[in-house]
Amino acid sequence: MLRDDLYTVATLDHLDGRISATLEINQQHEIFKGHFPSQPVLPGACMLQMVKEVLESVLGKSLRLKKADHLKFLAVVDPSVNNMLELALTYVRVEDALNVAASLATGDKVCLKMKGSFFILETD
Repeated sequence: MLRDDLYTVATLDHLDGRISATLEINQQHEIFKGHFPSQPVLPGACMLQMVKEVLESVLGKSLRLKKADHLKFLAVVDPSVNNMLELALTYVRVEDALNVAASLATGDKVCLKMKGSFFILETD
């Protein structure tokens, strides 16, 4: 889990299958010491995990990535330059899964675009 460690949720709005959130990246997080020491970059896998975690927290359900039809990393996120990300996400439930379209942006620069689906995991 990366929330409250690598990033925190500064704002969050959820209405009718739409989520918008502002995420603040912890510039001092250990991951940036190795990725990369002289030029910190937020790993793409972390961006995808952030999308998943915000969706899980809003729905109160555990999710697992089923498939990513379109997954594009369009810009580097350097937390020393801009540590705020804007998440825009829409979802629709289809049987035991959620179809999701999401983007992460810093200012006017889109960093991640994804369309895919997540399994909804049943828990006891």
